[in-house]
Parts: sequence; C-alpha cells; structure tokens
Amino acid sequence: MFIPGREYRRDDIHRLLGGQRQNGIVTPRGRRVVLLFASPRGETYGYQDGWSEDGRFYWYTGEGQYGDMRLTRGNRAVLEHREQGRALHLFEQTRPGMYRYVGQMECDGYELRPGVPDRSGRPRTAIVFRLRPVSR
Repeated sequence: MFIPGREYRRDDIHRLLGGQRQNGIVTPRGRRVVLLFASPRGETYGYQDGWSEDGRFYWYTGEGQYGDMRLTRGNRAVLEHREQGRALHLFEQTRPGMYRYVGQMECDGYELRPGVPDRSGRPRTAIVFRLRPVSR
C-alpha cells in the first residue's frame, strides 16, 4: 500500500483510508490499520518521537495533550493492534502536509515517563510506545 521512504500528502492518505485528520494516532473506521503520524511540532507538547540510539526501536509518544496519558482510544489501539488484527503504519512529517512512510511497525510494549510537560506546561506521565519494524 505504501512504499518505505516515499513521501505522501497526508490529505491523500486520508482520502484513501479515512480517519481523523488532526490526530497523531489515526484509526480509520472499517479499516484494519492504525496510522501513526510523527511531527517535530509534537515537541511543543512534550512528545519525543524518534529512533532509539541503537536504531532497533522507534519511540512514539501516545495521545493526550493535557494531564496524564491513559491507555484509551488511540493509545489502546496502538497497544492492542495485533489482537485487533490491525497493521500499524508509521509516517514522519518532512514538511507541512507531507509525510515520509517509515514502514509497518509492531508495538513491543511501552514505558510510562513521568515529568513530561503537557500542552499547558504542567508535568504529567506520558505513555511512550516502543515500536519495532516488521521488516527492515
């Protein structure tokens, strides 16, 4: 469906699959996919997405801009994507409206990270997923 390394317009991805256009974690109704969109803008909200130092895992911060993150909605969809029979696809923003397809991932657990600022600057506990590429 998507080619690793190729850029896609986010609007085109939503035209093809549907789903929430503003969220970082997208769960298109009636589709067996969960789409993850990482953006440098996320740092404004305390998100620290990116590859581990050894390059084996991708750390992806869960959803929720205020208060402690919870394992509900999109966060639950990421954690339970295999049980739900959904493929997890990761995209990184390259410029406004454009995202490079990283590839299909699997959730390999998560960490609770205390002290991550929320949108209002208050410390909270964030959920940070450890994602592993399905194939490299």
